[in-house]
Amino acid sequence: MIRPSLSRLILAVALAAPLAGSALAQGNTQSEANPAPEPEAEANSQVLPNSITVAPEQRPNSAQTDEALDISRTFFGPQQPVDEAYGAFQRGYYLTALALALPRAEADDASAQTLIGEIYNNGLGVAENPAIASSWYSLGSKNGNLNATFQLAMMYEEGRGVPRNRERAADLIKQAAEGDKTEAIYNLALLHVEGRFADPSLTRAAELMKQAADAGLASAQYDYGLMLMDGAGIPPQPTVGADYIERAASAGHVPAQIEYATLLYLGKGVDIDKATSVLWYRDAAEAGNPVAQTRLAKLLAAGEGAEQDLVSAGMWRALARRQGLVDPALDELLSTMSQADLARAEERARFWPNRPPLNTTGSNTQ
Repeated sequence: MIRPSLSRLILAVALAAPLAGSALAQGNTQSEANPAPEPEAEANSQVLPNSITVAPEQRPNSAQTDEALDISRTFFGPQQPVDEAYGAFQRGYYLTALALALPRAEADDASAQTLIGEIYNNGLGVAENPAIASSWYSLGSKNGNLNATFQLAMMYEEGRGVPRNRERAADLIKQAAEGDKTEAIYNLALLHVEGRFADPSLTRAAELMKQAADAGLASAQYDYGLMLMDGAGIPPQPTVGADYIERAASAGHVPAQIEYATLLYLGKGVDIDKATSVLWYRDAAEAGNPVAQTRLAKLLAAGEGAEQDLVSAGMWRALARRQGLVDPALDELLSTMSQADLARAEERARFWPNRPPLNTTGSNTQ
């Protein structure tokens, strides 16, 4: 669901919702008031990392190892130590990466421990197993790997592989943020907005959000842009805010695409440009967002920013309705459509994103 105003979200404490895959997530229904206090290693004692073995047939062969070396040299250069496990992982040889990482992980190599956690957390070449993943992330974190620390924080936030414990998650986020982990800095900003597991401070949240945004994190660019637009924790700067939102939109962040399209339509922080607004709405609509589909349909039905096209508008309306979004204002705009045009619109929606097959008249115009 699109967030039209960060200030309204701040009032609702909604910024703690999940964002960007690695952000704070809403977990299971286990009570947060009395979270299980088990430490990571104890929480998963039934699946200790050293219980993992790799069958002989899963061990790397020489060809795979050579490819792993090539990948590693590409990423780290010839003067850097070769990371064969990471090279195999990048090539998609996940079992090879696991076999190569295990001896190093058992010798307390934090990067190898984190890599194994990633393999089990995402089910790459093995059955997905959050409990095993959390054990390896815990070891990697204790040995100083910030990626492991952050991923373990997300597991505690969601109650995935470990008992849900948001206070523990917040502590790990702070730890990773102190090490300049961008995603952790962003999530720490969200914690300051929420004000439950960090001091409530929009000013501090804005400082952290800018840091993460300037590091290139699209979710942070979007949220910091909204804070600038609304003057949340920082003096309002609509032009600068619109620029940050555009950066996030250009990175493919769908809510930012919708927000920036709206700014262009309204002329808020940018000059009015309805034609470009249509393009941004279309990008988000093609990504499957029902809000963007509805707004694009309205512009096409009204002929604003693009030539009037009732059939295309009807198609986008049908796609948004499939996701439960009904807009009476859009229905009114399309109330004059003929039954033939309505049928064409529904047919296109049925086959979207592909074109419908040629009909008897040889027309499948989109």
